[in-house]
Amino acid sequence: MRAAVGDAFEVMVDANQAFTVAEARRRAHAYESFGLAWFEEPLPAEDLGGHVELAAAASMPIAVGESLYHPAHFREYLQRGACSVVQVDCARIGGITPWLKVAHLAETFNAPVCPHFLMELHVSLSAAVPNGTWVEYIPQLDAVTTSRMALRDGFAIPPDAPGLGIGWDFTAIDRLAVARATVQ
Repeated sequence: MRAAVGDAFEVMVDANQAFTVAEARRRAHAYESFGLAWFEEPLPAEDLGGHVELAAAASMPIAVGESLYHPAHFREYLQRGACSVVQVDCARIGGITPWLKVAHLAETFNAPVCPHFLMELHVSLSAAVPNGTWVEYIPQLDAVTTSRMALRDGFAIPPDAPGLGIGWDFTAIDRLAVARATVQ
């Protein structure tokens, strides 16, 4: 991958919480020569101690957050040096206000934010904080939305229309629905 995109292109590796501490350390060492922007979710989210150990041993930043559900969890990770990139998810953290709290908390630790999922919503939030550095692009909702995150010259552009930035395609949602609950 590095050879294909060159050194100017940032490459990240997402383990999706798949490794033990020993395996994550082994892989972090093997990845050193690739100049990764970060190693994402190498361990289960609940393994704070493992993340502390890995972050101390790894040469690249460790990114966590898509499976953390309270601002206090992010505080613990940041205070203990268990991560250096915060991937807070608005839908999982409890909405826009807690998302902003986590982003500002990360700012106090000089940690960048790269939110997880719902890029149409997160592009505006990332633009609203000084440490909103990246926006993750996950096209899983493309089949049920009419909106797309705008990109210009390699940068994500927040929408200028009011709202959350997500245009649901209700016809597609109805077509894909397996069953509907009914209230009697």
